[in-house]
Amino acid sequence: MELIDLTHTFNKSMPVYPGDPEPKLEQITTLAKDGYTDSLITSVMHVGTHMDAPLHMIEDGKTMDQMPISTFFGKGILIDARGQKKIDTALLDGKEFAEEFIILIYTGFGEKYRTKDYFENIPQVTEAFAQEMVKRKVKIVGMDILGPDEPPFPTHKILLGHEILIIENLTNLDKLLHVSSFEIMALPMKLQADAAPVRVVAKIA
Repeated sequence: MELIDLTHTFNKSMPVYPGDPEPKLEQITTLAKDGYTDSLITSVMHVGTHMDAPLHMIEDGKTMDQMPISTFFGKGILIDARGQKKIDTALLDGKEFAEEFIILIYTGFGEKYRTKDYFENIPQVTEAFAQEMVKRKVKIVGMDILGPDEPPFPTHKILLGHEILIIENLTNLDKLLHVSSFEIMALPMKLQADAAPVRVVAKIA
C-alpha cells in the first residue's frame, strides 16, 4: 500500500483568493519562557487545501459538521485536464465510474502554488461538467486550482446545491496519472461553518 499526500502545508505564506485576508499562523508561547509551545491561527476558511460545504453558496445549505462522515471516503478517478481552458464533459470520455466516487481534476496548476502564475489563466469547470457530476452522483470534486469557476459561481452552485462537496488547492495530483485504481480519504475539520481545512490522502493498493 502507498499513501500520497495531496495537501498543501498550511502556513502564513499561502496564496489567498483575491480580496481575502491573508492567513496568520504565529507562535505565541515558547518552551524557554512559558514551558510549552502554542500557536495562534487566524484565517478565512477558503485558503490552502480546503473543502467547501453547501452553505458556502446555498441558502440554508449544510455546514461541514452536518455532512455524513461517509462522504469523505471513496474510490477516486483522476481527470487529466492539463492545457485545457475549459474543463468540460469531453474529458470524461472513456472514464467509467459509479455513484459515490471522488473526482480529482489535474490541471498542473498545483505546481504554480505560491507564485503569481497560480492566479492567471485559471481553467474553468463548465456547468455541463458539473451537471454530469450530479447525474453520476459523485460525492466530491477536487482540483489543483483556486476554484472551479468565477462570479457568479454557477458551477459551485450546481455542485453544492446537490451536496457534492468541492476541494480546492490540491497538490501532487501528477503522482496519480498512471495509477489505475486508488481511494481517497479527505477529512475536513469538524467545523460548524461553510468550509474547512482538509487533509487529503490517496491510497494506492
